[in-house]
Amino acid sequence: MKTLIHPAYFPSVAHFVSLVNSEVLIFEAEDNYQKQTYRNRMYIYGANGKQSLTVPIKHTGENRQKYKDVRLEHSFNWQKQHWKSIQTAYRTSPFFEFYEDELAPVFEKKHEFLMDLNFKTIELISDILQTDLQFEKTTLFEKQPENINDLRWLIEAKREPVHGFETYTQVFGDKHGFLENLSILDLIFNEGPNSSSYLENQKIKAR
Repeated sequence: MKTLIHPAYFPSVAHFVSLVNSEVLIFEAEDNYQKQTYRNRMYIYGANGKQSLTVPIKHTGENRQKYKDVRLEHSFNWQKQHWKSIQTAYRTSPFFEFYEDELAPVFEKKHEFLMDLNFKTIELISDILQTDLQFEKTTLFEKQPENINDLRWLIEAKREPVHGFETYTQVFGDKHGFLENLSILDLIFNEGPNSSSYLENQKIKAR
């Protein structure tokens, strides 16, 4: 079965559950950009609970803009802020030091387009997970595609269901409890090499 999803910024655990369990993976590349989504944000587990890291974009003033045409705003060093927040949140996690040298460069290179950055984060995490990432991209937008598992709704950060994923140990879990479906970074920093088998054993709950 083909699976259709959006590329996202260090995607959620649910995104990667769909990615590793798909037979044929297709990324939506022809949609319009929308705010309040995982296109330009991720959630990590900070000392005070769920913490949002948002990628700033350049606004064109146009009502609609293709996702693939959205440019990043580099008037301030948001990448440094994101990496510092990640270090603060996960430096005591079991596998942070194991992966930090692989991850740090993506917070140093200044990509021009949001979608390019997002694909880079997906490829990077796939390498860490040792997942053979092969995918296609859409060439036109279809609102209701046929014969495909349409999981594009996973990009909606504000409207997702509780999937009921298995719990795993999180750095601040004793303080705030288990937080489901954060960025994939939360999983790999806490579970390390076990992350792949974890993802393979989870199921996406229908919206």
